[in-house]
Amino acid sequence: MPALRPSTDADVRAIAAIYAHHVRTGLASFEIVPPTTEEIARRRHEVLKRGLPFLVAEVAGTVVGYAYASPYRPRPAYRSTLEDSIYIHPDYTRKGIGRLLLQALISACEAKGYRQMVAIIGDSGNAPSIGLHRAFGFEHAGKLRSVGFKFGRWVDTVLMQRSLGPGDGTPPQG
Repeated sequence: MPALRPSTDADVRAIAAIYAHHVRTGLASFEIVPPTTEEIARRRHEVLKRGLPFLVAEVAGTVVGYAYASPYRPRPAYRSTLEDSIYIHPDYTRKGIGRLLLQALISACEAKGYRQMVAIIGDSGNAPSIGLHRAFGFEHAGKLRSVGFKFGRWVDTVLMQRSLGPGDGTPPQG
């Protein structure tokens, strides 16, 4: 059973390697060139600086997946809405690690008072990610056709959304 915990600086190299695999081989990320380890460290620092969760899953001391929440958009009216990101080591997919990470991420974001979570899923054919999000109450919110071009073809983006805590039933705090 994987252990979940907040990420540390020591995890950045493993996080960067997992992400680099997805950039090079898949459509979950629309990046073309994997970012450097230093850039991943900078991005992680930005997430943590905002007080948002950046979690890792590990098996026998090895990081096998990670998840984090980031602001959906920078403008103040979006302050209660987050976007989730989840990436799993290729040797550990389909083992329930994504489920554990997403469940923990949702709980951490609800505890901080956030009200909406958006999933922006690369490739409308990404059934595992769409199914994972659907299992946690995300609903289809739209599809942007052919907004990315990667691996010689046009790629869609699927938008999914779920409420956190009281959702839009009451105004946000602050």
